[in-house]
Amino acid sequence: MMRYDNIVDRKLLRNIDLGIVVTTIILIIIGIVGIASATQVTSGGTPKYITIQGVAFVLGVIAVLLLLLIDYNSFGDMQTAIYIINILLLLSVFVLGKEIKGAKSWIDLGPVNFQPSELVKIGFILAFAKHLELRKDKLNNLPDLAITIGYTVLPIALILLQNDTGTALVFLFICAIMLFVAGINYKYIIGAIVAFILSTPLLWFFALQPHQKNRILVFLNPELEPLGSGYHVIQSKTAIGSGQFFGEGLFNGTLNNNGFIPERHTDFIFSVLGEELGFVGAVVVVALFTILLLRCIHVAKAAKDTYGMLICVGVTAMYLFHVLENIGMTIGIMPVTGIPLPFVSYGGSSLVTNLVALGLVINVGMRRQVIRF
Repeated sequence: MMRYDNIVDRKLLRNIDLGIVVTTIILIIIGIVGIASATQVTSGGTPKYITIQGVAFVLGVIAVLLLLLIDYNSFGDMQTAIYIINILLLLSVFVLGKEIKGAKSWIDLGPVNFQPSELVKIGFILAFAKHLELRKDKLNNLPDLAITIGYTVLPIALILLQNDTGTALVFLFICAIMLFVAGINYKYIIGAIVAFILSTPLLWFFALQPHQKNRILVFLNPELEPLGSGYHVIQSKTAIGSGQFFGEGLFNGTLNNNGFIPERHTDFIFSVLGEELGFVGAVVVVALFTILLLRCIHVAKAAKDTYGMLICVGVTAMYLFHVLENIGMTIGIMPVTGIPLPFVSYGGSSLVTNLVALGLVINVGMRRQVIRF
């Protein structure tokens, strides 16, 4: 049963982390300005992307406000139902989905495309956090650990079947961090790392598809396909480098305006910001994400229970992987996986998901103390 609180009560409102709220709003504003530049709205480009991003922002804020009315522990009570809904959402794309950029992970809703795996990230964190809370004293018992690993395998396998390796890696990272914080023994962590290293040849020859192998090879040396798979990274690094210290000026990026930066309003939005705002602008964006992550960690440490703490850890892990992977791929130190930059890249499903995830963190922070009326 859902547990509701009087959201106007000052005892709850004063616990809202304003640092999280302000930092997120600034990142979203930077993102909208970057999308406007990438889609050349000021020079005759369509405002469609700005409009959709704006609508997604409004929907996300409404979802957050509604979410804050509900005690986050209510989601733990519905763990099984949430897990089943997650699986059904992932299965739906095999019936209703369409393929975009090689991944069949989208459902066409007319004017926009919906990616179920984005919403499942939230559902998975809610369900897995409760699973870990209930089993935190059994994690280092091998049979119980096997059950926990099995709990994570099904959603990740379904995402891999959608040919969406990037999102599958996000889930793996979330699982690893949540397990680590929940208290899994180091020997299992070291064992998993060793097993992965030893299995690398088998993965290369028997598991990875040709396009995935090519992506790794091009990551190691983009010049192998300067006009093919390596084009994205080469142009991105050139754009960021040309921004130098202060940038070429907002809406004045040469490579951006001439269309040389691929996927510049989505995956490579950081390249646009780097070219037009320079090193200073890039550092500001990284600093804002650092503040956001640190505030999320602070809320996790102050949570009144293990469930709330693990929710915050899962959300923080999700943001951290996205930020490291997205910015890393734009500067050539991570492979290109199509992972968006939270709150900044264009994408309605992504923005709503990230706002709802943030709403969960704020929810936990608001209820970090037992409220007595």
